[in-house]
Amino acid sequence: VAFHSCQETAAGIVCAIEYGILNSVPEKIYYFVVMEACMSVEKEVERVGTKLDNLKGNMEVGIDEQIAAIEKLQRDLAEESESGPNISSDQMDMVRQVSREVNKSVTSIATEHRDLHSSVSKVGKAIDRNFVSDFDSTSREDVFSGPSKEHLLTEVILQHLCREGRLNISDALTRESGITEYQAQQEPFLELNQILEALKAHDLGPALDWVAKNREALNMWGTTLLFSQVGGRQSVQQKSSLELKLHKLKFVDLLKKGSKMEAIMYARQNFPSFVYGQEREVQSLMGAVMYSGSALEQSPYGHLLSPAQWQETADLFLRDACALLGLSMESPLTVAVNAGCVALPALLNIKQVMQQRQVSAVWNAKDELPIEIELGGDCRYHSVFACPILRQQVSDNNPPMKLVCGHVISRDALAKLAQGHKLKCPYCPHEQNPADARQIFF
Repeated sequence: VAFHSCQETAAGIVCAIEYGILNSVPEKIYYFVVMEACMSVEKEVERVGTKLDNLKGNMEVGIDEQIAAIEKLQRDLAEESESGPNISSDQMDMVRQVSREVNKSVTSIATEHRDLHSSVSKVGKAIDRNFVSDFDSTSREDVFSGPSKEHLLTEVILQHLCREGRLNISDALTRESGITEYQAQQEPFLELNQILEALKAHDLGPALDWVAKNREALNMWGTTLLFSQVGGRQSVQQKSSLELKLHKLKFVDLLKKGSKMEAIMYARQNFPSFVYGQEREVQSLMGAVMYSGSALEQSPYGHLLSPAQWQETADLFLRDACALLGLSMESPLTVAVNAGCVALPALLNIKQVMQQRQVSAVWNAKDELPIEIELGGDCRYHSVFACPILRQQVSDNNPPMKLVCGHVISRDALAKLAQGHKLKCPYCPHEQNPADARQIFF
């Protein structure tokens, strides 16, 4: 079904070339190859569609004819049976004739059905023949070569297994790889996974105990800003919202059960410490008390019963817990694999074009990809600076440099613009010594 859009894809490629969207010769050559491959697969799909339509039509006609013949035989047998209980030779001939016609029709339908399966298998073969993906061509063997890199890769895998709670597998990998120093780091992940499993089961006890034990650290790493007055001056302190969200889930659960007074007592016991800095959240929760019981779902506070509240709290717990452990919220292995899956199609395309142009050596010439690949906002973790002069993204070998006047360019641009001990800023008339430029870090 997916390849029924091949014709539109081919037409879109032709329009892109005609309107100048695809300007380079390698791009045009590659997309013409893709278009030809799509058309080849589409022909096989059209054959399958034609045979399927023919089979459907023949089956409907054949079945209707056989039903009509059997019904006529029933009527004839019923009329002749009035003369006596025994079956005559004419009746036997009629039964044999109808039976032969039914068998002939069934055999014909089975033959067409086998031919259809043969055509379907040809579609798969056409896809394999026209869309050959050599994933190994996009890899570099030197990336993971060497004991130190293999050790680092194993540690990343071990950390991922611990994050996912696969401690048995991580223990086996630890023994086989000989990395014994990682065993001491498994205990925090064990506790973390136990709390996450408890949250999935709507058990808040372990999470509340963990929050109480790590309250001071969470107040430093938390996300909610608390404005306060210190010595007559306004200051900003960090206060974690995780503890309030956990108490919020317990409070809403009590309201859902209709235990209004118990919910009020729970709020008096646990909410006062969150009034300063998160008073709006507390006020909203106390307003929900008016709709305790079954009325809460249809009230303006019905969103508090959403299952997403539990998932958001679990995600917040995971983020804060990883922050206390000095780790990122997401597994580095998961991020790398997901980014690789997004980038792989583009890498395969450019690799094939480079091989056709016989410039494959460019791939390994630098410690960077030959093209820029957009991975989306989810994979953007830090600021990126591109030199306004050379229009190139800065790197460790070509870092950004701040001039005396405050403008920033890359080191390569600085070297090109410098004339001995003089440099004129490309953005303002300020003249300066290139040696006065300082490297900056984002």
